[in-house]
Amino acid sequence: MSDFVSDFWNLYVIVIVLVSILACAVLLVVQGKATFTPGKTMGHVWDETLEEYNNPMPKWWSWLFVITVVFALVYLALYPGLGNFKGMLGWTSAGQHKAEVEKMDAAVKPLFDKYLAMDVQAVAADKQAMEMGKRLYLTYCMQCHGADARGAKGFPNLTDSDWLYGGAPEQIKETITNGRMGVMPPHAQLGADTVKDLANHVRSLSGLPHDSVRAARGATAFTEAGCVGCHGMDAKGNQAVGAPNLTDKIWLYGSSEATITETINNGRQNKMPAWKDFLGEAKVHLLTAYVFSLSQGK
Repeated sequence: MSDFVSDFWNLYVIVIVLVSILACAVLLVVQGKATFTPGKTMGHVWDETLEEYNNPMPKWWSWLFVITVVFALVYLALYPGLGNFKGMLGWTSAGQHKAEVEKMDAAVKPLFDKYLAMDVQAVAADKQAMEMGKRLYLTYCMQCHGADARGAKGFPNLTDSDWLYGGAPEQIKETITNGRMGVMPPHAQLGADTVKDLANHVRSLSGLPHDSVRAARGATAFTEAGCVGCHGMDAKGNQAVGAPNLTDKIWLYGSSEATITETINNGRQNKMPAWKDFLGEAKVHLLTAYVFSLSQGK
């Protein structure tokens, strides 16, 4: 990799660019010294009547060529284009982007500050704020949770009333701000038979078809294997650690016996990234209000 960032490639680019421009200038000079015989054809004919004449280039075309060469040289002196030379103006695309972002942030800061000073539920009731929150969601969140916020396999539905870590405004803000790391430890050490019993027990909790004998054994294993430590004695989950409720009909990865068995055997790991540094407090506040609004009344 070091070969591609050495000074050789810097000089290589500079030489290629300058030689190409100078070659255009030389071509123009040579063309200007050529001998022409206006009105005389070169003996080349296409389509019966289309002939090539030995005429010089129009003056306007030649001067346009000169202007192009001069413009290229001036541009390369002012802006980056010659290897790692930054140009006399010191312009960079990153710098321009930063300036534009700062300009936009300064323009919308009063509006963001207005909503930041409001309660999340009040922001959720503001139509303009929700339009802003929706745009933030579609920019940063839809890749995982979907454009309709109904989630996908491994990514929670944000429009229902089922929450792994809680659906109160402060809990949603904590999730967006600092992210979450969901971990279901693997339990393959229990053995295939016990895991199958547990899968049937879990299916029985939400009224899914199951083997009643295995489910009964699985109920005992559920306690003895330590599942109650996260999911609770009633299997209704624990939002403090993000353990899901196993008694409802909402499944993050699927409810089939095979999928549940896979989850018990191999465990699951799921990460919600932290957005506090990237978005900042004001945008996180707006996004919190928008996500909160999605599940209200459901």
